[in-house]
Amino acid sequence: MAATKTLLMLENFIGGKFLPSHSYIDSYDPSTGEVYCRVPNSGKEEIEAAVEAARAAFPGWSSRSPQERSQVLHRLADLLELSLEDLAQAESKDQGKTVTLARTMDIPRSVQNFRFFASSILHHTSECTQMDHLGCLHYTVRAPVGIGVPPGVVNIVFGTGPRVGEALVSHPEVPLISFTGSQPTAERITQLSAPHCKKLSLELGGKNPAIIFEDANLEECVPTTVRSSFANQGEICLCTSRIFVQKSIYSDFLKRFVEATRMWKVGVPSDPSASMGALISKAHLEKVRSYIQKARAEGARVLCGEGVDKLDLPPRNQAGYFMLPTVITDIKDESCCMKEEIFGPVTCVVPFESEEEVIRRANSVKYGLAATVWSGNVGRVHRVAKKLQSGLVWTNCWLIRELNLPFGGMKSSGVGREGAKDSYEFFTEVKTITVKH
Repeated sequence: MAATKTLLMLENFIGGKFLPSHSYIDSYDPSTGEVYCRVPNSGKEEIEAAVEAARAAFPGWSSRSPQERSQVLHRLADLLELSLEDLAQAESKDQGKTVTLARTMDIPRSVQNFRFFASSILHHTSECTQMDHLGCLHYTVRAPVGIGVPPGVVNIVFGTGPRVGEALVSHPEVPLISFTGSQPTAERITQLSAPHCKKLSLELGGKNPAIIFEDANLEECVPTTVRSSFANQGEICLCTSRIFVQKSIYSDFLKRFVEATRMWKVGVPSDPSASMGALISKAHLEKVRSYIQKARAEGARVLCGEGVDKLDLPPRNQAGYFMLPTVITDIKDESCCMKEEIFGPVTCVVPFESEEEVIRRANSVKYGLAATVWSGNVGRVHRVAKKLQSGLVWTNCWLIRELNLPFGGMKSSGVGREGAKDSYEFFTEVKTITVKH
């Protein structure tokens, strides 16, 4: 008889302790389609406990000096680095992404973020003005709203959106919410939090354009645009999903782009030569495939990927949630594939003629998160970047981040910004104090 697999059982982390749950949800390994762990199916009771633990921890943590809190964040970064390989393996197993991506980007970026903010909190200054004619001095102080790392400072509660998510965002003693996810979920969060006037930071979806002018350096542009379209299976909010190519180089670009996309290997996450792993879930895989079916029904052409090329996987991974990177062309701007966020390894390539035309078309969707512009003309780069309705614009590159500067989207891509100054302002409340002498 074959031995029964022992499932990993996750627990909530509340008040510095791991606590078992009354009920659990199955979690699937995206690369095999098999249940590999069980996650707590938490609700109001666990949220109440987490809020109480946070409330109890807040006075002590918030009164610590910036230097003390900085040391704690640096220590966290050290611990992440020490466990980098274990964390990369766990992230890959849970998400379906390649171990290589988790090892070289996800975990190191987490370490970098902790170290950046550990340093950043030491360098903030407050404002001060004088009114000599009234004998008054005005200054500001900032009081923390959220909390940090001793018992009760960080609490992790697993569960579904309708149960644990709604209990959290509607709780009267949770003063602010930072959320990354879809627009429909953000709408629900906004509704539930509105009666309490909570502060919101919402980082939502994108339908990000790449604009490639005829003077672009295709030797750099093509491989970078393949990466910006298909990195992490296209499951990055900043991924490119609409590629506008100037008509004079359209055929050349398309040929090179399809050839490079076919070289983008889909494989099991542990394969070091794999460029892409599995999508996050079976339901999401089916959703992404449905967009390709809609495109075909509208008369668009699928040049490579889903339904065109053969996906080669080991027997154990045949039931995994894999699909090939897919390129669609001959598609209208009005198509759902050009308007809606697919969040998968699918991108559309279309031609354009003039600068004014492509700016109008790039801005014609409800989203405004990120864009890339490829051109050797410095004047054009600045001109186009200024006119694009996007919170971030990369020119002749992609996904280069400076944590000192704001990150976030326009229109339906979100509310608020993240970054050194913006995060500091969001997670604190400013108070103006006037002293008459």
